Amino acid sequence: MVHKIKTVEELRAWREPLWPQGKTLSFVPTMGALHEGHLSLVREGMKQTDICLPYIFLNPKQFSAHEDLEKYPNTLEADLEKLENLGITHVYVPEPQEIYPENFQTTVNVAGIAKPLEGEHRPDFLNGVTTIVCKMLLQCLPEIALFGEKDFQQLQVIKRMVTDLNIPVEIQGVPTVRDENGLALSSRNVYLSDDDYKIACQLNVIMNEVAQGQLDELDALHKLLEVGFDKVDYCTARNSETFAIENPNRVLAAVWLNGTRLIDNIEMQQH
Repeated sequence: MVHKIKTVEELRAWREPLWPQGKTLSFVPTMGALHEGHLSLVREGMKQTDICLPYIFLNPKQFSAHEDLEKYPNTLEADLEKLENLGITHVYVPEPQEIYPENFQTTVNVAGIAKPLEGEHRPDFLNGVTTIVCKMLLQCLPEIALFGEKDFQQLQVIKRMVTDLNIPVEIQGVPTVRDENGLALSSRNVYLSDDDYKIACQLNVIMNEVAQGQLDELDALHKLLEVGFDKVDYCTARNSETFAIENPNRVLAAVWLNGTRLIDNIEMQQH
């Protein structure tokens, strides 16, 4: 049976004895609706440290008023069962009022690399991510925290925040997990109909054509709309450290399909 840690006080009481015991801790932040991508992070954490602590918290500050917080899948019991099957003994599952008590007024804002792409299209998202991740890391100070590369800009922003704020945690990115058709696994994939899924699988194909220089940004935009995506926030080659157009080495994309927003990225082959 997985033990649910529900408060900061309980988390710290569980965490503190691990230091004198010499046990290392890895931390895997999730919003639930766990899939193989999340589980790959947990397995990596278990491999690298003595104890892996996942957390499940549907963070309201990552969603703007018009976004899908209310319909985001909530599968806590199934999530806990998946974690228990991996050998996880403890999971951090705080309530929103524990994380954001009354009169909570602080936001952690990374400038620079958080401004383009996701920053333009989801202005609340990255501030919500950095605020919650900063809080969670300071609550339990793991040796390492693991994040999927699918949310690549998020990963780089978190690395920047940890460096800038001297938080003594190593941030590791773990490669994106894809299904047999190349679609990046995402909790939001459950929203896709069979027809939607066929269209969604074209995203990776078109991104690869951009990565190989077969399509430029405008061609990619037209092709994504042609194959059936409703809207393209961006599909662009950028530098993976600055997110500037100069010296591109990664293709990043965000597209809409019947109300579902899909994001992905791939590394460009350097010639």
